Amino acid sequence: MATGATVSATRQRRATEAFEALGEGRADHEQMTVQCPHGHHLGAVYATDVGPVVVTRPGPHAHGSKDFVDTRHHAGAHVDRYDLLEVGRGGSDGIPAWCDCGPVELSRAFLEGRLRAGARTARIG
Repeated sequence: MATGATVSATRQRRATEAFEALGEGRADHEQMTVQCPHGHHLGAVYATDVGPVVVTRPGPHAHGSKDFVDTRHHAGAHVDRYDLLEVGRGGSDGIPAWCDCGPVELSRAFLEGRLRAGARTARIG
């Protein structure tokens, strides 16, 4: 029987592969952007062959060419996190994300509802 960690790792691997398969034209596949109540970018949802993929960056990060994060020299780099929007069996509802307000957890059920409603932007909170 698969554990929650195994299910999560498998789901994230499938999501990463599907997102990377979109190639250079991935912006054309963006279905919805996700923002905090203050309008900070938390992530985005993309249409892929395996279903909607949520892309977040779960840690402090720069937002533009002149926007730098105040981190120590050689601090660990944060990478994007890819996950399938659908929970599936044994999965959790939460997806970790980060904005200028701090760490947040996105609800798959909320995002899926907003996507089904045709929203181009989902504001949490």
